[in-house]
Amino acid sequence: MSTENEGTAVPPAPSAPPVPVESPAASAQAAPGSGAPTTPLPSTPPHAPGAPEQQLVHAGQAPAYASAGAGGPQGGAPGQAPDASWPPPPPATPMYADSGSGGGAGAGGWGASYEPPAPKSRGRGGLMAAVLIAALVAGGLGGGLGYTLAKNDDNTSSTTVSAADSGGSVKRDAGTVAGVAAAALPSTVTIQAESSSGEGGTGTGFVFDREGHIVTNNHVVADAVDGGKLTATFPSGKKYDAEVVGHAQGYDVAVIKLKNAPSDLKPLTLGDSDKVAVGDSTIAIGAPFGLSNTVTTGIISAKNRPVASSDGSGSNASYMSALQTDASINPGNSGGPLLDAQGNVIGINSAIQSTSNGGLGGTSQSGSIGLGFAIPINQAKYVAQQLIETGKPVYAKIGASVSLEDSTGGAKITEQGASGSDAVEAGGPAAKAGLKPGDVITKLDDRVIDSGPTLIGEIWTHKPGDKVKITYERDGKTNTVELTLGSRQGDS
Repeated sequence: MSTENEGTAVPPAPSAPPVPVESPAASAQAAPGSGAPTTPLPSTPPHAPGAPEQQLVHAGQAPAYASAGAGGPQGGAPGQAPDASWPPPPPATPMYADSGSGGGAGAGGWGASYEPPAPKSRGRGGLMAAVLIAALVAGGLGGGLGYTLAKNDDNTSSTTVSAADSGGSVKRDAGTVAGVAAAALPSTVTIQAESSSGEGGTGTGFVFDREGHIVTNNHVVADAVDGGKLTATFPSGKKYDAEVVGHAQGYDVAVIKLKNAPSDLKPLTLGDSDKVAVGDSTIAIGAPFGLSNTVTTGIISAKNRPVASSDGSGSNASYMSALQTDASINPGNSGGPLLDAQGNVIGINSAIQSTSNGGLGGTSQSGSIGLGFAIPINQAKYVAQQLIETGKPVYAKIGASVSLEDSTGGAKITEQGASGSDAVEAGGPAAKAGLKPGDVITKLDDRVIDSGPTLIGEIWTHKPGDKVKITYERDGKTNTVELTLGSRQGDS
């Protein structure tokens, strides 16, 4: 939009008594001006189809711009009757607009026949010398006067307070967000994963040990598992090729290793996620929508949140008993560290609650609505160590198949297992404890179980060999038994 200033010029006073003239000069008219239109913001890069309303999705890979991007994650854990320890698949900146040139032109001269006496002739050289002297005198006066005023201002008239006067400092203490970020950022990486067909996206990871192992989410590197390409870039700009050491689709944890890793790697300190409390401060680091080295803050808003998420294809479900945070987490944050106020890693950012409204610019990839979920670091640490040692994940199990339908009454043991197998594994932990098809598990230790996915997530917070108490209902009666968790290696 352009604006315009209007005005009428005022004629200057005459230098001598006016004498009537035949036609006075006309006053000048205002010169309209026009402003430049605002430049529109660039459109947001396209994203993949969005998730259904109120759907849990991976915080995910951000699309790889200027290349084929990975689809926006969506989906839950559909399907029925899987093993409780493993459900089967399918469970520009605008230019400022000028405000216009304002004002009128100068007035016309006042005509007169009166002529003042001619001035005495003065030589050109004398006139220039006089002007030069005047300029020098004015300059000297201005400089001297300016110095005097500045000196007086320094001594008496200033009321501002500088950091030097108050003892302030730009030093940031270790416990501040800025201090934590400064210490943690050099140990985080932005991961670019590309499949053999050229598809892929962006995620995040962090330094796990000095040997060059980087921990991230499985869904961040899944595209590069079979013949793909992985790179990891530090905030310093140094980029390294990497390879997948092992990945656990069920836990949604993966470990990659830098090729020709530098000798000065600094692993992030791992905290204790069991001691985290609701209300504790959190700091998330990642690459939301490809914007590397982004830091956001929030709190732990809930613990032990049952979360089932998928890779967006309706299969490959992951289950966790998550830390919930309101720190802003978006696609590209996946695999990044969730830190406490001291800079210790307490979780791995993995999933977000999504809506169907779409993201920036009307795209279908939604952003943060303040509900993010992280894998507790105690669980992720155990999984990562198993992947480094054997390349395969190890899952705890009870040896029974449960329904994955949404429910609030508990996890029901199905009448038949996956692919026609027995719902209760012969000789397995559940069978030894006397559990039968049709039993509804309502608690695991002191955790309330409201569905099959919740039971799976809780079981996987334990290790094989752990003893747990199972509370279940049968024929209207409540029973409690103790069993020792079994184990299963690998995702298949």
